[in-house]
Amino acid sequence: MARFVEETLESVFRQDYPHIEFIVMDGGSTDGTVDILRRFESRASERISFRWFSGPDGGTADAINRGLERSQGSIVAYLNADDTYAPHAVRLAVEALDDDPSAAGVYGEAQWIAEDGTPIGPYPTRDFDPARLRSECFICQPACFLRRKTFSDLGPFDASLRYAYDYEYWIRLAGRYRLRRIPQLLANSRMHRDNKTLGQRKGVLRENIEILKRHDGYAPFSHVLAYSAYLIDRRDQFFEPFQPSIPKYLFSLPVGLRFNLRHPLRYVAEWARR
Repeated sequence: MARFVEETLESVFRQDYPHIEFIVMDGGSTDGTVDILRRFESRASERISFRWFSGPDGGTADAINRGLERSQGSIVAYLNADDTYAPHAVRLAVEALDDDPSAAGVYGEAQWIAEDGTPIGPYPTRDFDPARLRSECFICQPACFLRRKTFSDLGPFDASLRYAYDYEYWIRLAGRYRLRRIPQLLANSRMHRDNKTLGQRKGVLRENIEILKRHDGYAPFSHVLAYSAYLIDRRDQFFEPFQPSIPKYLFSLPVGLRFNLRHPLRYVAEWARR
């Protein structure tokens, strides 16, 4: 991700909030990222402290957990190497949390950007709704800021998950806490074929289903259909949008029954309504 990381770093250093602790966890990369990090060491100041660590880790979720363990702030957030913050994002998030002490965290609007940084379109955020979260992920991860107490209570990200550790965390959080949605643009999520969301689409879709089975004991039709469609046409369902068809719909019946062995009638009823 060396081709993106400098823009990501800049988006943090350009924030106007006066107390930022910035920690970078690098997984021992050899693509030039470490050289870029060294160049940014001189940007540390009283306003933004900056530290970085490079070495093997157990995957992205493990690296995030290690970074959080090293941090001291009462509000925490994380960026992947190819995402960026919008101007004023940190200040807006902190102000929203100060205004709503009962909220466990806040999330704002976000936009998808292409590999070259040009806007693609808005992320489909929605008001916080734990039930809806089971059928769609309406929280854009880089646009989310949480209180440290939330992490202390819920525990770390599940490091056994490769792709959907953030989605699993939102579901876990929603069972106990409330997040507040704010209307300001906070982040840009970069979509390109080298990121895990698109480049390893089958694993992402399968892991989403396994997470929902873990928490609810049930894999809903919307997730099963997306997975079934990918098995048939291998479309990434972003740059190559989902294309509905009768064969995909029919195929989602046996696939969904395999995932829902304990709830076959519930799945058949949901499948029949679509």
